[in-house]
Amino acid sequence: MSDARTGLWLVGARGSVATTVATGLALITARGHGTDGLVTEQPDLAAAGLVALDRLVLGGHDVVDVPLLKRAAQLADAGVIPHTALHLVHDELERTDHRLRGGYRPGHEDQAAAVERLAADIRAFRDAESLARVVVINVSSTEAVVEERPGHESLDALERAWAAGESPLPPSAVYAAAAFTAGAAFIDFTPSTGARLPALGELAERHGVPWGGSDGKTGETLVKSVLAPMFAARSLRVRSWAGTNLLGGGDGATLADPQAMESKARSKARGLEAMLGHPVDGPVHIDNIADLGDWKTAWDHLTFSGFLGTRMSMQFTWQGCDSSLAAPLVIDLARLADLALRRDEVGPLPALGFFFKDPVGSDEHRLFEQHRALTEWATAS
Repeated sequence: MSDARTGLWLVGARGSVATTVATGLALITARGHGTDGLVTEQPDLAAAGLVALDRLVLGGHDVVDVPLLKRAAQLADAGVIPHTALHLVHDELERTDHRLRGGYRPGHEDQAAAVERLAADIRAFRDAESLARVVVINVSSTEAVVEERPGHESLDALERAWAAGESPLPPSAVYAAAAFTAGAAFIDFTPSTGARLPALGELAERHGVPWGGSDGKTGETLVKSVLAPMFAARSLRVRSWAGTNLLGGGDGATLADPQAMESKARSKARGLEAMLGHPVDGPVHIDNIADLGDWKTAWDHLTFSGFLGTRMSMQFTWQGCDSSLAAPLVIDLARLADLALRRDEVGPLPALGFFFKDPVGSDEHRLFEQHRALTEWATAS
């Protein structure tokens, strides 16, 4: 295990997920809580030599300026984190707060200049904290689906667009570009565009850094990635699979926008056909219920047929706290992306598909096969 310190730079650093990450790490390293939910603490990954949890240093970008301590108190009131944790993590959250910087606001600055400014923030963080490496993880709000436009198709085209004063990239891709320019790994925990443009792939290659994503698999899709292979293995033909998601908080408000909801729905539905081996009628509905706050409920109804075409059905309900489900995965991804940086890996990281609804560089969506691939990659000598 390396003794060097690694930076975890969060985009959306004052949001619920990021605040839960900051609070959780501080609480674990203060010996105030265990490591439930952390995949990288499993015995199978012990041989990977991952950076220790107390060697992770947090910083990040956000467009809001609500203090982390206030956000943590709000999450404690909502039952996301224990109230008793607040006094234990007070000092560490204040230190983290001082490392946060202003994010990118479209239309407020030249996009090429914004990439350089954001990259400079990441470099300054690395230098000020004497960090060996930095991993940037996007946990900000979901963007609308982005259609291809001039500047996306190649790095040369992007640089020409920037030279002309154009702003062709969505915000998530601006942050990815800044991460690559700073020599940091980039992971997109959201279904937003992020690094998934040819121009950004070339930029990662130019700077010799790895990247991964997208859209963290935390709830309903996690269950699907176990159940769908079961139906396929038993030759039970799934005829329909409908899902309804109820959630509040920032995600609920964001996904109330039909364009942002479309981005999320596409990501959630993408792997089902691959796992079943045939098309299936599978509408996904996402509704904003403000009163639910950070908690979400997913209800799924599926129909299937067995021997002699006998029709049957199944329903399941998943209720969980989105931030508590996501935060440990963000920490896992930081440790694993740091491992990729230490190995000088460049480009997409398909082995991280275990964590995502729409994994880059991989068509595998079955959870246990993904876990096997992750373990083999992480422990490879």
